[in-house]
Amino acid sequence: MPNMRTALCSLLALASCPVSTVAAAPPSPPNVIVIMADDLGYGDTSVYGGWVKTPQLERMAAGGLTFTDFHSNSSVCSPTRAAFLTGRYQQRVGIVDVVARHLDTPGLDPSRPTLSSLLKAAGYRTALQGKWHLGREPEFNPVHHGFDEFRGYLGGYIDYHAHKNTWHNGLKVEDQEGYSTHLITANSVRFIEANREGPFFLLVAHEAVHLPFQTPEDTVENRKPVPEGERWKRERIRPKYRVMLEEMDKGVGEILDAVERCGIAGRTLVFFFSDNGAIGAASNGPLRGGKFSHYEGGHRVPAIAWWPGKIEAGRTTDATAMGMDLLPTVLDLAGVATPGDLEPDGLSMEGLLLAGGELPERELFFGYEPKLGTAMRHGDWKMIVKGDKVELYNLAEDLGETANLAEKHPERAARMAAAIARWKDQVRPGS
Repeated sequence: MPNMRTALCSLLALASCPVSTVAAAPPSPPNVIVIMADDLGYGDTSVYGGWVKTPQLERMAAGGLTFTDFHSNSSVCSPTRAAFLTGRYQQRVGIVDVVARHLDTPGLDPSRPTLSSLLKAAGYRTALQGKWHLGREPEFNPVHHGFDEFRGYLGGYIDYHAHKNTWHNGLKVEDQEGYSTHLITANSVRFIEANREGPFFLLVAHEAVHLPFQTPEDTVENRKPVPEGERWKRERIRPKYRVMLEEMDKGVGEILDAVERCGIAGRTLVFFFSDNGAIGAASNGPLRGGKFSHYEGGHRVPAIAWWPGKIEAGRTTDATAMGMDLLPTVLDLAGVATPGDLEPDGLSMEGLLLAGGELPERELFFGYEPKLGTAMRHGDWKMIVKGDKVELYNLAEDLGETANLAEKHPERAARMAAAIARWKDQVRPGS
Protein backbone atom coordinates (compact mmCIF):
# COMPACT_ATOMS: atom_id res chain seq x y z
CA MET A 1 0.00 0.00 0.00
CA PRO A 2 2.48 2.62 -1.20
CA ASN A 3 0.03 5.50 -0.98
CA MET A 4 -0.67 4.88 2.71
CA ARG A 5 3.07 4.39 3.38
CA THR A 6 3.83 7.69 1.64
CA ALA A 7 1.16 9.49 3.61
CA LEU A 8 2.43 7.99 6.89
CA CYS A 9 5.99 9.04 6.10
CA SER A 10 4.79 12.56 5.34
CA LEU A 11 2.99 12.76 8.68
CA LEU A 12 6.04 11.50 10.55
CA ALA A 13 8.24 14.01 8.76
CA LEU A 14 5.84 16.81 9.65
CA ALA A 15 5.78 15.71 13.29
CA SER A 16 9.58 15.85 13.41
CA CYS A 17 9.76 19.40 12.06
CA PRO A 18 10.71 22.23 14.42
CA VAL A 19 7.63 23.94 15.85
CA SER A 20 8.50 27.21 14.16
CA THR A 21 8.06 25.71 10.68
CA VAL A 22 4.53 24.47 11.26
CA ALA A 23 3.16 27.15 13.56
CA ALA A 24 0.13 29.05 12.28
CA ALA A 25 0.80 32.44 10.76
CA PRO A 26 0.04 35.36 13.07
CA PRO A 27 -3.51 36.67 12.66
CA SER A 28 -3.82 39.47 10.14
CA PRO A 29 -5.02 42.88 11.36
CA PRO A 30 -8.81 43.20 11.23
CA ASN A 31 -10.67 45.10 8.57
CA VAL A 32 -12.65 48.03 9.98
CA ILE A 33 -15.87 49.46 8.58
CA VAL A 34 -17.46 52.48 10.27
CA ILE A 35 -20.96 53.33 9.06
CA MET A 36 -22.04 56.82 10.09
CA ALA A 37 -25.61 58.01 9.70
CA ASP A 38 -26.39 61.72 9.47
CA ASP A 39 -28.94 63.26 11.85
CA LEU A 40 -30.35 59.89 12.93
CA GLY A 41 -32.25 60.13 16.20
CA TYR A 42 -31.99 57.84 19.22
CA GLY A 43 -35.67 56.98 18.90
CA ASP A 44 -35.90 56.42 15.13
CA THR A 45 -34.83 52.81 14.59
CA SER A 46 -36.62 49.67 15.69
CA VAL A 47 -33.44 48.57 17.50
CA TYR A 48 -34.18 51.32 20.03
CA GLY A 49 -37.95 50.84 20.02
CA GLY A 50 -38.42 53.48 17.35
CA TRP A 51 -41.05 54.09 14.72
CA VAL A 52 -39.16 52.87 11.64
CA LYS A 53 -38.57 49.15 11.10
CA THR A 54 -34.85 48.64 10.43
CA PRO A 55 -34.28 44.89 9.99
CA GLN A 56 -30.63 45.19 8.99
CA LEU A 57 -29.71 47.22 12.05
CA GLU A 58 -31.67 44.63 14.03
CA ARG A 59 -29.48 42.02 12.35
CA MET A 60 -26.37 43.87 13.50
CA ALA A 61 -27.73 44.15 17.03
CA ALA A 62 -28.71 40.47 17.17
CA GLY A 63 -25.20 39.50 16.12
CA GLY A 64 -23.29 42.11 18.06
CA LEU A 65 -23.21 44.72 20.83
CA THR A 66 -25.77 47.51 21.20
CA PHE A 67 -24.89 50.68 23.12
CA THR A 68 -27.55 52.50 25.13
CA ASP A 69 -25.29 55.38 26.27
CA PHE A 70 -23.09 56.15 23.24
CA HIS A 71 -22.49 59.76 22.28
CA SER A 72 -21.36 61.73 19.29
CA ASN A 73 -18.84 64.35 20.35
CA SER A 74 -21.17 67.13 19.31
CA SER A 75 -24.76 67.80 18.38
CA VAL A 76 -23.65 68.91 14.90
CA CYS A 77 -21.72 66.98 12.31
CA SER A 78 -18.33 68.60 11.60
CA PRO A 79 -17.09 68.55 15.21
CA THR A 80 -18.23 64.94 15.59
CA ARG A 81 -16.32 63.91 12.47
CA ALA A 82 -13.18 65.77 13.55
CA ALA A 83 -13.22 64.12 16.99
CA PHE A 84 -13.87 60.66 15.54
CA LEU A 85 -10.98 60.89 13.06
CA THR A 86 -8.46 62.45 15.46
CA GLY A 87 -9.46 60.70 18.70
CA ARG A 88 -9.36 64.09 20.42
CA TYR A 89 -11.83 66.73 21.50
CA GLN A 90 -12.77 68.80 18.48
CA GLN A 91 -11.91 72.00 20.31
CA ARG A 92 -8.22 71.14 20.00
CA VAL A 93 -8.44 71.38 16.21
CA GLY A 94 -10.65 74.48 16.23
CA ILE A 95 -13.76 72.79 14.84
CA VAL A 96 -16.62 73.54 17.21
CA ASP A 97 -19.30 74.44 14.68
CA VAL A 98 -20.12 73.16 11.22
CA VAL A 99 -17.21 73.83 8.89
CA ALA A 100 -18.01 76.85 6.76
CA ARG A 101 -15.96 79.74 5.52
CA HIS A 102 -17.35 82.13 8.14
CA LEU A 103 -17.15 79.75 11.11
CA ASP A 104 -14.18 78.32 13.03
CA THR A 105 -11.42 76.93 10.84
CA PRO A 106 -11.92 76.35 7.10
CA GLY A 107 -11.10 72.67 7.51
CA LEU A 108 -9.24 69.93 9.36
CA ASP A 109 -5.49 70.52 9.25
CA PRO A 110 -3.99 67.72 7.08
CA SER A 111 -0.85 67.65 9.23
CA ARG A 112 -2.82 66.21 12.15
CA PRO A 113 -2.75 62.42 12.53
CA THR A 114 -6.09 60.78 11.78
CA LEU A 115 -7.38 57.25 12.09
CA SER A 116 -7.20 56.93 8.31
CA SER A 117 -3.63 58.25 8.01
CA LEU A 118 -2.36 56.06 10.85
CA LEU A 119 -3.96 52.92 9.41
CA LYS A 120 -2.70 53.74 5.92
CA ALA A 121 0.83 54.08 7.28
CA ALA A 122 0.39 50.64 8.88
CA GLY A 123 -0.43 49.02 5.53
CA TYR A 124 -4.22 49.41 5.41
CA ARG A 125 -6.08 50.29 2.24
CA THR A 126 -8.40 53.18 3.14
CA ALA A 127 -11.54 54.73 1.67
CA LEU A 128 -14.23 57.27 2.45
CA GLN A 129 -17.55 56.84 0.70
CA GLY A 130 -20.00 59.69 1.21
CA LYS A 131 -19.90 62.84 3.27
CA TRP A 132 -16.76 64.71 4.38
CA HIS A 133 -17.71 68.20 5.74
CA LEU A 134 -14.25 68.91 7.13
CA GLY A 135 -13.19 71.41 4.49
CA ARG A 136 -14.23 72.18 0.91
CA GLU A 137 -10.93 73.52 -0.40
CA PRO A 138 -8.57 71.09 -2.16
CA GLU A 139 -5.98 71.23 0.63
CA PHE A 140 -8.52 69.75 3.06
CA ASN A 141 -9.69 66.96 0.74
CA PRO A 142 -9.94 63.49 2.33
CA VAL A 143 -7.10 62.22 0.15
CA HIS A 144 -4.79 64.46 2.21
CA HIS A 145 -6.01 62.82 5.43
CA GLY A 146 -4.95 59.26 4.67
CA PHE A 147 -7.81 58.11 2.45
CA ASP A 148 -6.60 56.26 -0.64
CA GLU A 149 -10.05 56.61 -2.16
CA PHE A 150 -12.80 59.21 -1.79
CA ARG A 151 -16.12 59.16 -3.63
CA GLY A 152 -18.69 61.58 -2.32
CA TYR A 153 -19.25 65.21 -1.42
CA LEU A 154 -17.39 67.81 0.61
CA GLY A 155 -20.12 69.93 2.19
CA GLY A 156 -22.92 69.38 4.67
CA TYR A 157 -25.51 68.00 2.24
CA ILE A 158 -26.40 67.83 -1.43
CA ASP A 159 -29.39 66.99 -3.58
CA TYR A 160 -29.86 63.21 -3.30
CA HIS A 161 -30.36 62.92 -7.07
CA ALA A 162 -28.84 65.96 -8.81
CA HIS A 163 -25.17 66.22 -7.80
CA LYS A 164 -23.38 66.87 -11.08
CA ASN A 165 -21.18 69.64 -9.64
CA THR A 166 -20.86 68.36 -6.08
CA TRP A 167 -19.82 64.71 -6.37
CA HIS A 168 -16.08 64.00 -6.18
CA ASN A 169 -13.67 61.26 -7.10
CA GLY A 170 -10.69 62.23 -5.00
CA LEU A 171 -9.70 65.76 -5.98
CA LYS A 172 -11.76 65.70 -9.19
CA VAL A 173 -15.40 66.67 -9.58
CA GLU A 174 -16.83 63.55 -11.18
CA ASP A 175 -20.51 62.76 -11.05
CA GLN A 176 -22.14 59.39 -10.57
CA GLU A 177 -25.76 59.18 -11.55
CA GLY A 178 -28.12 57.82 -8.95
CA TYR A 179 -29.57 58.26 -5.48
CA SER A 180 -26.79 59.22 -3.06
CA THR A 181 -27.67 56.57 -0.47
CA HIS A 182 -27.51 53.87 -3.14
CA LEU A 183 -24.25 55.24 -4.57
CA ILE A 184 -22.55 55.29 -1.18
CA THR A 185 -23.62 51.71 -0.55
CA ALA A 186 -22.61 50.48 -4.02
CA ASN A 187 -19.20 52.16 -3.81
CA SER A 188 -18.67 50.65 -0.37
CA VAL A 189 -19.55 47.14 -1.55
CA ARG A 190 -17.21 47.50 -4.52
CA PHE A 191 -14.37 48.60 -2.23
CA ILE A 192 -14.95 45.64 0.11
CA GLU A 193 -14.93 43.17 -2.74
CA ALA A 194 -11.80 44.67 -4.30
CA ASN A 195 -9.92 44.64 -1.00
CA ARG A 196 -11.16 41.41 0.53
CA GLU A 197 -7.57 40.26 1.14
CA GLY A 198 -7.24 43.22 3.53
CA PRO A 199 -6.56 44.81 5.75
CA PHE A 200 -8.76 47.80 4.92
CA PHE A 201 -10.45 50.72 6.65
CA LEU A 202 -13.72 51.92 5.15
CA LEU A 203 -15.71 54.93 6.36
CA VAL A 204 -19.27 54.80 5.03
CA ALA A 205 -20.51 58.33 5.71
CA HIS A 206 -24.16 58.41 4.67
CA GLU A 207 -26.07 61.51 3.71
CA ALA A 208 -29.24 59.93 5.07
CA VAL A 209 -31.26 60.94 6.90
CA HIS A 210 -30.18 64.58 6.57
CA LEU A 211 -32.33 67.02 4.64
CA PRO A 212 -33.36 67.56 1.85
CA PHE A 213 -36.05 64.97 2.48
CA GLN A 214 -35.91 63.07 -0.81
CA THR A 215 -36.72 59.43 -1.48
CA PRO A 216 -35.48 57.37 -4.45
CA GLU A 217 -38.73 58.31 -6.21
CA ASP A 218 -38.15 62.05 -5.79
CA THR A 219 -36.07 62.46 -8.92
CA VAL A 220 -35.80 65.88 -10.50
CA GLU A 221 -38.37 64.86 -13.10
CA ASN A 222 -40.86 63.55 -10.53
CA ARG A 223 -40.81 66.47 -8.13
CA LYS A 224 -43.75 68.74 -7.70
CA PRO A 225 -43.50 72.27 -6.33
CA VAL A 226 -44.00 72.40 -2.58
CA PRO A 227 -45.87 75.44 -1.23
CA GLU A 228 -43.72 77.35 1.25
CA GLY A 229 -46.18 76.70 4.04
CA GLU A 230 -46.00 72.94 3.45
CA ARG A 231 -42.22 72.61 3.19
CA TRP A 232 -41.52 71.84 6.86
CA LYS A 233 -44.80 70.22 7.78
CA ARG A 234 -44.35 67.02 9.74
CA GLU A 235 -47.08 65.31 7.75
CA ARG A 236 -45.14 65.87 4.52
CA ILE A 237 -41.65 65.07 5.80
CA ARG A 238 -42.28 62.05 8.02
CA PRO A 239 -43.25 59.55 5.26
CA LYS A 240 -40.18 60.57 3.25
CA TYR A 241 -37.93 60.29 6.28
CA ARG A 242 -39.17 56.76 6.85
CA VAL A 243 -38.28 55.71 3.31
CA MET A 244 -34.87 57.42 3.52
CA LEU A 245 -34.04 55.50 6.70
CA GLU A 246 -35.31 52.25 5.22
CA GLU A 247 -33.04 52.72 2.19
CA MET A 248 -30.02 53.37 4.40
CA ASP A 249 -30.89 50.28 6.46
CA LYS A 250 -30.98 48.21 3.27
CA GLY A 251 -27.51 49.55 2.51
CA VAL A 252 -26.27 48.35 5.89
CA GLY A 253 -27.54 44.90 4.97
CA GLU A 254 -25.76 45.01 1.60
CA ILE A 255 -22.48 45.83 3.35
CA LEU A 256 -22.91 42.98 5.84
CA ASP A 257 -23.80 40.68 2.95
CA ALA A 258 -20.63 41.70 1.11
CA VAL A 259 -18.49 41.01 4.17
CA GLU A 260 -20.02 37.58 4.58
CA ARG A 261 -19.95 36.79 0.85
CA CYS A 262 -16.22 37.61 0.74
CA GLY A 263 -15.59 35.28 3.67
CA ILE A 264 -14.10 38.01 5.86
CA ALA A 265 -16.75 38.41 8.59
CA GLY A 266 -14.50 36.77 11.16
CA ARG A 267 -11.84 39.43 10.65
CA THR A 268 -14.00 42.49 10.09
CA LEU A 269 -15.33 44.91 12.70
CA VAL A 270 -18.38 46.90 11.60
CA PHE A 271 -19.35 49.84 13.81
CA PHE A 272 -22.50 51.90 13.24
CA PHE A 273 -23.41 55.23 14.84
CA SER A 274 -24.99 58.62 14.09
CA ASP A 275 -23.13 61.91 13.94
CA ASN A 276 -25.70 63.66 16.18
CA GLY A 277 -29.34 63.62 17.16
CA ALA A 278 -32.34 64.20 14.96
CA ILE A 279 -34.45 67.20 14.02
CA GLY A 280 -37.84 67.81 12.49
CA ALA A 281 -40.00 64.80 11.79
CA ALA A 282 -37.63 62.35 13.43
CA SER A 283 -37.53 61.06 17.00
CA ASN A 284 -35.00 61.18 19.80
CA GLY A 285 -37.16 58.84 21.87
CA PRO A 286 -37.33 59.57 25.58
CA LEU A 287 -34.54 62.14 25.36
CA ARG A 288 -34.90 65.89 25.60
CA GLY A 289 -33.68 68.08 22.75
CA GLY A 290 -32.13 67.14 19.44
CA LYS A 291 -29.61 68.40 16.93
CA PHE A 292 -28.11 71.77 17.96
CA SER A 293 -28.81 70.93 21.62
CA HIS A 294 -26.69 70.00 24.64
CA TYR A 295 -29.53 67.89 26.04
CA GLU A 296 -29.16 64.13 25.60
CA GLY A 297 -31.22 64.12 22.42
CA GLY A 298 -28.52 66.17 20.74
CA HIS A 299 -25.64 63.77 21.25
CA ARG A 300 -26.80 60.42 22.67
CA VAL A 301 -27.08 58.35 19.50
CA PRO A 302 -27.69 54.79 18.33
CA ALA A 303 -24.51 52.70 18.10
CA ILE A 304 -23.91 49.02 17.32
CA ALA A 305 -20.70 46.98 17.03
CA TRP A 306 -20.68 43.76 14.96
CA TRP A 307 -17.84 41.26 14.59
CA PRO A 308 -18.89 37.61 14.32
CA GLY A 309 -16.84 35.30 16.49
CA LYS A 310 -15.20 38.20 18.32
CA ILE A 311 -18.05 40.25 19.79
CA GLU A 312 -20.62 38.27 21.75
CA ALA A 313 -23.91 38.25 19.88
CA GLY A 314 -27.03 39.92 21.23
CA ARG A 315 -25.32 41.81 24.04
CA THR A 316 -26.24 45.31 25.30
CA THR A 317 -24.02 47.71 27.22
CA ASP A 318 -24.80 50.83 29.22
CA ALA A 319 -21.16 51.94 29.18
CA THR A 320 -20.80 55.66 28.47
CA ALA A 321 -18.73 55.97 25.31
CA MET A 322 -18.04 58.60 22.66
CA GLY A 323 -17.09 58.85 19.02
CA MET A 324 -13.54 59.88 19.89
CA ASP A 325 -13.09 56.47 21.59
CA LEU A 326 -13.06 54.75 18.20
CA LEU A 327 -9.54 55.85 17.22
CA PRO A 328 -7.75 54.28 20.21
CA THR A 329 -10.05 51.26 19.97
CA VAL A 330 -9.27 50.56 16.33
CA LEU A 331 -5.54 51.19 16.78
CA ASP A 332 -5.48 48.66 19.63
CA LEU A 333 -7.38 46.09 17.59
CA ALA A 334 -5.09 46.65 14.61
CA GLY A 335 -1.94 46.48 16.71
CA VAL A 336 -0.92 49.97 15.59
CA ALA A 337 1.01 52.06 18.10
CA THR A 338 -0.38 55.50 18.93
CA PRO A 339 2.15 58.20 18.00
CA GLY A 340 3.72 59.74 21.06
CA ASP A 341 2.56 63.22 20.10
CA LEU A 342 -1.10 62.29 19.55
CA GLU A 343 -2.37 61.80 23.14
CA PRO A 344 -5.97 60.76 22.38
CA ASP A 345 -8.73 62.07 24.61
CA GLY A 346 -10.73 58.94 23.84
CA LEU A 347 -10.33 55.58 25.56
CA SER A 348 -9.92 52.18 23.93
CA MET A 349 -13.06 50.06 24.01
CA GLU A 350 -11.20 46.87 23.06
CA GLY A 351 -11.96 45.15 26.37
CA LEU A 352 -15.57 46.27 26.29
CA LEU A 353 -16.09 44.94 22.77
CA LEU A 354 -14.21 41.65 22.97
CA ALA A 355 -14.33 40.64 26.62
CA GLY A 356 -17.44 42.28 28.02
CA GLY A 357 -15.34 44.58 30.19
CA GLU A 358 -16.22 48.00 31.50
CA LEU A 359 -14.98 51.50 30.78
CA PRO A 360 -13.65 53.50 33.72
CA GLU A 361 -15.82 56.31 34.99
CA ARG A 362 -14.58 59.59 33.57
CA GLU A 363 -15.54 63.17 32.96
CA LEU A 364 -16.82 63.77 29.42
CA PHE A 365 -17.49 67.14 27.83
CA PHE A 366 -19.65 68.51 25.02
CA GLY A 367 -18.60 72.02 24.07
CA TYR A 368 -20.37 74.13 21.47
CA GLU A 369 -19.32 77.63 22.34
CA PRO A 370 -20.55 80.27 22.17
CA LYS A 371 -23.93 79.10 20.85
CA LEU A 372 -24.79 76.40 23.39
CA GLY A 373 -22.17 76.73 26.10
CA THR A 374 -20.68 73.53 27.53
CA ALA A 375 -22.13 70.26 28.80
CA MET A 376 -20.49 67.63 31.00
CA ARG A 377 -21.19 64.05 32.00
CA HIS A 378 -19.77 62.39 35.12
CA GLY A 379 -21.45 59.07 35.76
CA ASP A 380 -25.19 59.65 35.87
CA TRP A 381 -24.79 63.38 36.45
CA LYS A 382 -25.15 65.88 33.62
CA MET A 383 -24.41 69.60 33.71
CA ILE A 384 -25.03 72.29 31.10
CA VAL A 385 -23.51 75.75 31.56
CA LYS A 386 -24.13 78.75 29.35
CA GLY A 387 -23.25 82.15 30.73
CA ASP A 388 -24.91 82.47 34.14
CA LYS A 389 -27.36 79.64 33.50
CA VAL A 390 -26.50 76.34 35.18
CA GLU A 391 -28.48 73.12 34.76
CA LEU A 392 -27.80 69.88 36.65
CA TYR A 393 -29.60 66.59 36.06
CA ASN A 394 -29.43 63.05 37.41
CA LEU A 395 -29.96 60.93 34.30
CA ALA A 396 -30.48 57.72 36.26
CA GLU A 397 -33.61 59.24 37.74
CA ASP A 398 -34.49 61.78 35.06
CA LEU A 399 -33.40 60.71 31.57
CA GLY A 400 -35.62 63.39 30.05
CA GLU A 401 -33.72 66.16 31.89
CA THR A 402 -36.83 67.78 33.32
CA ALA A 403 -35.76 68.63 36.90
CA ASN A 404 -32.85 71.06 37.34
CA LEU A 405 -31.07 70.00 40.56
CA ALA A 406 -28.39 72.71 40.62
CA GLU A 407 -29.83 74.43 43.69
CA LYS A 408 -30.44 71.15 45.53
CA HIS A 409 -26.85 69.96 45.01
CA PRO A 410 -24.72 73.12 45.16
CA GLU A 411 -21.47 71.31 46.04
CA ARG A 412 -21.72 68.91 43.12
CA ALA A 413 -22.72 71.76 40.83
CA ALA A 414 -19.68 73.77 41.95
CA ARG A 415 -17.31 70.82 41.38
CA MET A 416 -18.65 70.14 37.91
CA ALA A 417 -18.62 73.81 36.95
CA ALA A 418 -14.99 74.00 38.02
CA ALA A 419 -14.19 70.90 35.96
CA ILE A 420 -15.81 72.51 32.91
CA ALA A 421 -13.71 75.65 33.37
CA ARG A 422 -10.51 73.59 33.60
CA TRP A 423 -11.42 71.55 30.55
CA LYS A 424 -12.15 74.62 28.43
CA ASP A 425 -8.71 75.95 29.28
CA GLN A 426 -7.03 72.62 28.42
CA VAL A 427 -8.58 72.11 24.97
CA ARG A 428 -7.83 75.41 23.33
CA PRO A 429 -6.88 75.08 19.64
CA GLY A 430 -3.37 73.75 19.22
CA SER A 431 -3.32 72.05 22.61
